[in-house]
Amino acid sequence: MPSALELTDVVVRREGRNIVDHVTWAVSDDQRWVILGPNGAGKTTLLQLADTLLHPTSGTVTVLGETLGRTDVFEIRPRIGFASSAMARRVPRDETVLNAVLTAAYSVLGRWNEAYEGIDERRAQRVLAEWKLEHLSERLFGTLSDGEQKRVQIARAVMTDPELLLLDEPTASLDLGSREELLSLLGGYAGSPTTPAMVMVTHHVEEIPIGFTHMLLLREGRVVASGPIEETLTSDSLSEAFGMPIALSAEGGRFAARAA
Repeated sequence: MPSALELTDVVVRREGRNIVDHVTWAVSDDQRWVILGPNGAGKTTLLQLADTLLHPTSGTVTVLGETLGRTDVFEIRPRIGFASSAMARRVPRDETVLNAVLTAAYSVLGRWNEAYEGIDERRAQRVLAEWKLEHLSERLFGTLSDGEQKRVQIARAVMTDPELLLLDEPTASLDLGSREELLSLLGGYAGSPTTPAMVMVTHHVEEIPIGFTHMLLLREGRVVASGPIEETLTSDSLSEAFGMPIALSAEGGRFAARAA
């Protein structure tokens, strides 16, 4: 399959330290990846490279067939969906949920004087329904719960039918019910054959949705393990990534981990 994302011997160096340290990694169009590792492992930095927000210090990053440093990133970014807590903080609190999703069509974060066609509004309504948000379409974004705001962010990210979808800790800070609802929706979305390549960052194996196919384990900017989840996610690889003995269990396609 074609690669949606490819990193070759990539280094990102800041203040004398490699926060991404000679990483080689590729994401095919039909793969759904989880990036897992402790704080400071370089997970979010990899997403910033994939979203063209950051260029490598050395090495090559190719996103949707275009190599960073040799192309206009503003031509690539509309083809990428990105959802994160940082993005949520930039959405105006007095924006309606419908407009928060609809404005993705113009890559803006607040409704102003843009002219939207009927097809855009129908697409936004359909996406809201897919993420169980249609009953909130006229609610103000700032009045939503954390779980609802995260679903709006993902709905906004998929509004433009991206070729690559990037999710930075989509279930962080959610209560158990909200987390499980979102993981169920993400699992259903990941399992569709029309879904784009996906990369999701998380700290916890419990937050890996069913339907995700591959895992990248990081520690201190280096790759500990990479490949299909059933081969890569083991007690040994987790123990190496987190620097302590970890016991892993699995049931029904979901995982749990604790100190051994």
